[in-house]
Amino acid sequence: MFRRRRTIDGSPDGTGGFPAAWRSIVEQRVRMFAWLDADEQQRLEAIALDLIADKDWEAAHGFELTDEIIVTIAAQAALLVLELPADAYRNVSTILVQPSAVRLERAHRTPQGLMSDDRMLVDGQAFFGGPVMIAWEAARFEARHPGRGTNVVLHEFAHKLDMLDGTLDGTPPLADQAQRERWIEVCTHVYRAVEIGEGGEALRSYAGIDAAEFFAVATEVFFDRPHLLRDEHPDLYECLHDFYGQDPATRTDR
Repeated sequence: MFRRRRTIDGSPDGTGGFPAAWRSIVEQRVRMFAWLDADEQQRLEAIALDLIADKDWEAAHGFELTDEIIVTIAAQAALLVLELPADAYRNVSTILVQPSAVRLERAHRTPQGLMSDDRMLVDGQAFFGGPVMIAWEAARFEARHPGRGTNVVLHEFAHKLDMLDGTLDGTPPLADQAQRERWIEVCTHVYRAVEIGEGGEALRSYAGIDAAEFFAVATEVFFDRPHLLRDEHPDLYECLHDFYGQDPATRTDR
């Protein structure tokens, strides 16, 4: 079903720099790139370059991977880990790219907390000990149109960060016990509010499926609608700020 692409057109010529053609893709396709300062942009490019070079990129049969697809996805994934350790994506070996959403065939939990066997269209999946799957149609649109509170690349790669400690429980590896206790206290409080439909405008009902989805959705909003999250859930915003080491609400669209 999947075909591996091992070489990328326009790849670096050995200088180690980010090719001008790739920078043009990021500038044109990833709008949040313009919100970063020059130092952040340079570091994002370096992280994206590592993701492109070090990970296996695969496409669904009949779907052709291009530089635009790979660079656009890599740049968004790099944003999450700008201030995290260099090996934050050590459990990501493969990125599978589908042209559009795929049908989930297995039983799943609905936002209402019920188990369902109904087929569900998904734009991405992160597999424990396995690949990250991204639907290009959604990734392309969300990269160019931030501010809607949804971003499949941020969502699925947040799951991979959550998995770093060996569990998928909505609590990624944190600096110390005090930060962990604060995280659990704040996230539990907001999660319970989402469960009963009181998550506000920022957190959609999907965040109430379980703790893992709560963290992934909160991550999307933290980067994509930071002012709204900070206004509605300041304690949650602070927890995410402390984990990611970033303050997206202070950035402006330059």
